[in-house]
Amino acid sequence: MVALWFGVLILRVLAVVHSEAQLLLPTTFSENLSVFHKGKLAVSEPIKVRKSAYSSPQQLLIVSPKEAGLYPVLLFIHGTMISNDDYSDLFLHIASHGFIVVAPQLFSVFNLPSQAQEIEMAATVANWLPSNLQHVLHERVNKQVEPNLDKLALSGHSRGGKSAFALALGLSKTKLSLKISALIGVDPVEGRNKNKRTRPYVLTYEPNSFNLSIPVTIIGTGLGNHTKLLNPACAPNGVNHQEFFNECNKECSHFVIMEYGHMQMLNDVLDALAISMSRVCASKRGSNSIMRRTLGGVMVAFLGAYFGDEGGQYFAILDNPSLAPTKLYANNKGILGLAPSYAL
Repeated sequence: MVALWFGVLILRVLAVVHSEAQLLLPTTFSENLSVFHKGKLAVSEPIKVRKSAYSSPQQLLIVSPKEAGLYPVLLFIHGTMISNDDYSDLFLHIASHGFIVVAPQLFSVFNLPSQAQEIEMAATVANWLPSNLQHVLHERVNKQVEPNLDKLALSGHSRGGKSAFALALGLSKTKLSLKISALIGVDPVEGRNKNKRTRPYVLTYEPNSFNLSIPVTIIGTGLGNHTKLLNPACAPNGVNHQEFFNECNKECSHFVIMEYGHMQMLNDVLDALAISMSRVCASKRGSNSIMRRTLGGVMVAFLGAYFGDEGGQYFAILDNPSLAPTKLYANNKGILGLAPSYAL
């Protein structure tokens, strides 16, 4: 344990000294990082919770480890007109490493809410968690599986990434009844361009302006700002991951999965609407499995660093992004802390 703490301390120093360093790491950190592979825990099949069942304010998809235990929770908000089902392979990867994923469905073909409405809907789901999530887990997974809401992370993709930031920044009218402890933006987008942004505005175009006191990571895509035929970019410059990172004030990391597009974290088999949405975005040909492993691995490493005892893998990836399954850019700002169990 002492050797592990010493290794993590070295990685913390390197991360602070040079935030863009691409450094070679000791072999113990560089061989087969487990976060990029399926975790050791058996996982439930995705659980669908109908709206009003268990008093749920929205339809939900929940993925959880089966083994008895107390697990951190990730609340994930889907992208524009994408079903929560279409992220299930990503959720299974994350859950296999010891996290409970809760993903609300905030739109239907009969109900297309505004961004502001989606943010309020997501807030009601967050407030539902303390009184009701454990009942779903006890009845549908294992009576000894418990959610640890003292370790609640908020995440979202695309438009949902912006919604996640809005909630973390306190922009919802619905006040949250629990604390958000970490934030992950997955290729977040604020609108079509700087002049066509959805309300409420999150981006201020002032560096370090986000008033956030929690650890944040932003994971963008290298092809998100590329156009495809006559279609505009799905994650255009000026409203995408780069600007969100610019405005983070402290304790924030930034990754870019360089060779993949805005929709390539979705399942390989999609519903018709998700197929249509994906086709307008620039993307790499072939399976999305490497993209999901990379994204899921970075998310798990980040959550493990702040919620668990796996900080070594997170800092290893920050210092040497070539450890990822595909080309990855990494950067950070501020002094990156660790979970209390790693305090030195």
